Amino acid sequence: MNHQYVIDWLLEEDQPAVRYLTLTDILGRRGNDSDVRDAYASISKKGWGLNILQSQESDGNWQSPRSLYTPKYSATNWMCIILSDLGLTAENKRVRKAAQLFFEQWLAIPSATNVFTEEVCIVGNTARMLTRFGFADDFRVRKLFDRLVEDQKKDGGWHCFESSTGTLDCWEALAAFSALPKSKQTRRIRNSIEKGAEFYLERHLMNEGSKKYTPWYRFHYPIHYYYDILVGLDVITRLGYGNDRRLKEALTLLREKRLPNGTWLLDKVHPDLGTEAQYTLRRKVSPFTLEKPGEPSKWITLTALRVLKRVEEAN
Repeated sequence: MNHQYVIDWLLEEDQPAVRYLTLTDILGRRGNDSDVRDAYASISKKGWGLNILQSQESDGNWQSPRSLYTPKYSATNWMCIILSDLGLTAENKRVRKAAQLFFEQWLAIPSATNVFTEEVCIVGNTARMLTRFGFADDFRVRKLFDRLVEDQKKDGGWHCFESSTGTLDCWEALAAFSALPKSKQTRRIRNSIEKGAEFYLERHLMNEGSKKYTPWYRFHYPIHYYYDILVGLDVITRLGYGNDRRLKEALTLLREKRLPNGTWLLDKVHPDLGTEAQYTLRRKVSPFTLEKPGEPSKWITLTALRVLKRVEEAN
């Protein structure tokens, strides 16, 4: 396979977010590099970032002024998670306006929706998104991280539904921790990370129950609150566990799914529920995607290369 072909493809200027993250995360270019600065400045002006921001309402919301969460998966919550993945922060005034809605509607006490009492997946996604936007030091965001620590099960995992044990499907707490700089991680958070990582590693990121859950073996984006093996690899390697031998099975799958030209496919768009799923969606949802499923994906390829680079550096 032609590695340079893949890098050149990711560096194309049609998707500045991918170009920016390829320059910084794959090629190791610093923030003061002129190409890096130009790519970052273009995230809100071209490609996915621009498309999402153009559909934002004047008050900062997407789709509904009454709910940040619905309709799934096109409302404010889901759009902001994507924008935070793309690298945008509250330095962008439109992102800042959207973030303010979360502080007003979800993080104020009292408020119509008190996110501190919501499911762990919502708390984790909100903590991760607001941290990436630049609000890690806000006391309300720190309170979200406290909630994630408190909700950890004795086995080291988390669960969005009533349960005494964790599940691989509830990855949002660890993902939130992975977005928090080490300098801001308290001792309680570091202990929680160690227990949570062990929960995933002892299950090899994929072994839960007696049957293989097929959607976990397909790669998706946006991921919303769903798990797959690439999600697990991304989170665990971000947290510094790229040299753990128990990643071998998941890394083998990752490499086997690579196409001859060096790219990876976007396999499916959520909701991708297999017949083994133990729950159904109560409301109709609107699938949202940046790329076409079944075709080579810049985002999946970027994510896979970031994982492999972390593993290589850790070993």
